Amino acid sequence: MAEDTSAWRERRREAAVAHADALAARQRAESDRARALIRTFLEDARASGVGPEPLHARSYDGRARFRTPLHGWYLRRDRTVAVGTDGEFYVLTAPSSLAARLRGVHPAPQEPPLVIGAGGKDGESIDMADALARVLAGG
Repeated sequence: MAEDTSAWRERRREAAVAHADALAARQRAESDRARALIRTFLEDARASGVGPEPLHARSYDGRARFRTPLHGWYLRRDRTVAVGTDGEFYVLTAPSSLAARLRGVHPAPQEPPLVIGAGGKDGESIDMADALARVLAGG
């Protein structure tokens, strides 16, 4: 009986590892496709003259705004995500602090998703391709 339980646990562990590996592979593939969209966007933005602007981060509660060293294009109307001129995807939120107010913040690049805000409230998600097209259209 103990041997059956042990074998079952081992099979479950192997299944969990396989599931995690498959999820990681899907996320890498999604990020690769999103990066390709961003590369195309950068070329199109330069060709059409849609210039970058200085990017600012917002506090989690949305009340404060912090400087960043980044330039790029905001992808959401609430200005919480952007693509930098370096081709990286940034989430522009940070905890509020005196240091952030005085020195600014340095957001780290994130893996870009194909759907920005997926899993959020209705109306808060947008496809990466649509967000990039909206920026190019001047919206």
